[in-house]
Amino acid sequence: MAFEVQSHGGLARLNRAVENSNPVDAVVFTNGLLDVDFAKTCHGLLRGSDRFRVVAVIDRVHAGKDAGDVMDGHRIGVPVFKKLRGFLEKTEDPVSYFVVGVAYSGGGLPDTCRSEIVAALCNGMHIVSGLHELLCDDEEFAALALQYEVDLIDVRKPRRAKDLRFWTGEVEDIPALIIPVLGTDCAVGKRTSSRFLWKACREAGIEAEMVFTGQTGWMQGFKHGFLFDATPNDFVSGEIERVILECYADTQARVIFVEGQGALRNPSGPCGSEFLVSTNARGVILQHDPERFHFVDYENAKARIPTVESEIELIQMYGVEVLAVTLNEQSWQGSRMEKYQIELEKRIGIPVVRPLSEGVERLVPLVQSLLSDSA
Repeated sequence: MAFEVQSHGGLARLNRAVENSNPVDAVVFTNGLLDVDFAKTCHGLLRGSDRFRVVAVIDRVHAGKDAGDVMDGHRIGVPVFKKLRGFLEKTEDPVSYFVVGVAYSGGGLPDTCRSEIVAALCNGMHIVSGLHELLCDDEEFAALALQYEVDLIDVRKPRRAKDLRFWTGEVEDIPALIIPVLGTDCAVGKRTSSRFLWKACREAGIEAEMVFTGQTGWMQGFKHGFLFDATPNDFVSGEIERVILECYADTQARVIFVEGQGALRNPSGPCGSEFLVSTNARGVILQHDPERFHFVDYENAKARIPTVESEIELIQMYGVEVLAVTLNEQSWQGSRMEKYQIELEKRIGIPVVRPLSEGVERLVPLVQSLLSDSA
């Protein structure tokens, strides 16, 4: 999958980083949003990536702090600087990559972001962006990339129609256990829980893989996936099938977790049925944020998020069982979240876990049980 506007070696180095398990150093830009969901790309990279090693975050609001403290209250040794210039003045080691670590509603690039991207280009840094607004289409950025011989790597650049495929049904013939991780809203933690589940299963000796469907999954270094919202609707189901088939052919994985997108009933991005009916799913993990009562960015549109019970009932209507619920803890923590967790588990009768604070190991036996049933 080619993302660069010019070839000066940046993308090749990123691919080698994954192959050699040696991520390249990168600075991540969050434009004052490090502590909110819009910085989910940055959060994903801070929690782990085989493609990038984050050495600093550029955030004008949280400068001087530790990025982990801002993200979820745990120090990780990654400093936050107000501007790229401040970081460059302090570091002795060259850093070649500048990652746009925020995802704005509508996928555009606010004017407030431009000066830092220009500064990175003028300092010879490759730019990696997952926005819908392609940086390679921007005349100023493209000219500077040419002048300084660096890459503009637009992760969401659509693939050509001739390279896409329709659904064929072949996914029903592979023996791997397919488990999508869906959510009750967008930007609720589906990718993070998918990654935790993948890692926990592997640590338990289960051959597991994860298929990414968003830009951050690619940035984290997962080898199999596609960009869901950069794919024409006609080809979405076929592309999901393609990457699952490729993942199984390459790895012979027993379990494949599929990162979900949007939410089944989010009016601005109603998706999820593709993961239920086009992947031969054997079960679903459902991610939920108990603090969120309206779909994100639509608090004034009376677009209320359905209850967990209602969402489970809807998923079951597709013929797929919800195996467990995972909770987003960005807003609620400590005893309040623990009380909610216990009460919800009693109500719905399936495991409810908090991935960030307690991990997902409690869900591994569920996966092992499904594998035994299908043997």
